[in-house]
Amino acid sequence: MKEEEKKKRKTRSDKKREIKPTISTELKNCLYRLSYITNQPVKDIVEILCEKGLQSRKVMEYLSQYFRRDYQFFNTTFFGQLERESLQRKYQSPKNERVSVRFTQWTYEDIRQLSDALDVTPSKATALLLDASVQNVNLLNAMVKLFLHEQLDQSRMDELKQVMKYVNKNNPYNEEISWFTLLSMIFEEVKDSTTNVKVAINNWLSKKE
Repeated sequence: MKEEEKKKRKTRSDKKREIKPTISTELKNCLYRLSYITNQPVKDIVEILCEKGLQSRKVMEYLSQYFRRDYQFFNTTFFGQLERESLQRKYQSPKNERVSVRFTQWTYEDIRQLSDALDVTPSKATALLLDASVQNVNLLNAMVKLFLHEQLDQSRMDELKQVMKYVNKNNPYNEEISWFTLLSMIFEEVKDSTTNVKVAINNWLSKKE
């Protein structure tokens, strides 16, 4: 009997919890683009972005303007205000789609606490968290840059950095180009059938030489 109870406890702690947030078509397209560029499943991209968002002070500071209840972020307490309107039915795009993601029990609990502070369902909290995380350029940049370091040797990374430096220096719109934007541009220009980011970047850089 004790062994059976132990197995049940283990199943509960290891089992992932599925959430299906409803997001805008624009955000979904961005996620699929990121998935294509990094050659990782969309569900993994969503999971990583949400986990990083939960650890990002900038993301939490942005979301805190909508908190209706207090939220503890490490040593910081964000105070909620009940007079704020719940976002449960707000910010709905005319075109919405569902995505599926599975979180560890610990991440799910963090999202549930966030949903309590926002006074929305865990699904809605995930959608809001995901949107805020994607819009955080530093977070997205760090994620894509880490992936590139894992895929490319140092010489190719140095070449890409020089391209980034040149593009940003000569950008007439005074908008800094992110790693995600640069990779999107590369894949658009190469237009080959490969999903191998290393091959695509090498082909693109070869054309520039």
